[in-house]
Amino acid sequence: MSTRWFEDYVVGTTSELGTVRVDEAELVDFGRRFDPQPFHVDPEAAAEGPYGGLIASGWHTCALMMRLFAQEYLSPVSSLGSPGVDELRWVLPVRPGDDLVLRTTVEDARVSRTKPDRGLVRTRIELVDQRGDAVLRMTAMNFIRTRPSG
Repeated sequence: MSTRWFEDYVVGTTSELGTVRVDEAELVDFGRRFDPQPFHVDPEAAAEGPYGGLIASGWHTCALMMRLFAQEYLSPVSSLGSPGVDELRWVLPVRPGDDLVLRTTVEDARVSRTKPDRGLVRTRIELVDQRGDAVLRMTAMNFIRTRPSG
């Protein structure tokens, strides 16, 4: 994980960062714990269902994205949390064995008017599978510390 500050998030910059493989056992475990629908937890039922096999819960897909986002895009020295996300979409099903890559584009970055030691960075996020297809799209907002002077 790199050390980055608000000034390092340049509007217009697009990056592809990290990769994560979707593990079937983790997919099923997440589904059982948090989204117990047949197409997330039961391979036989899923095979007969609308997706023709197991697919990850959208929330599992978000968790995989968040791991990459925290490890590869945010910096522990400057990340101050998030006021939320916009326009979350699960575009395509995510299946066991898929390899997912985080694609980020800095859409906006502005220093806070009331707290000049930080800024708000708006990032367009795509999680892309091994075929290059986006499986998740969203916009994240993050509070990021400015570089210390001196």
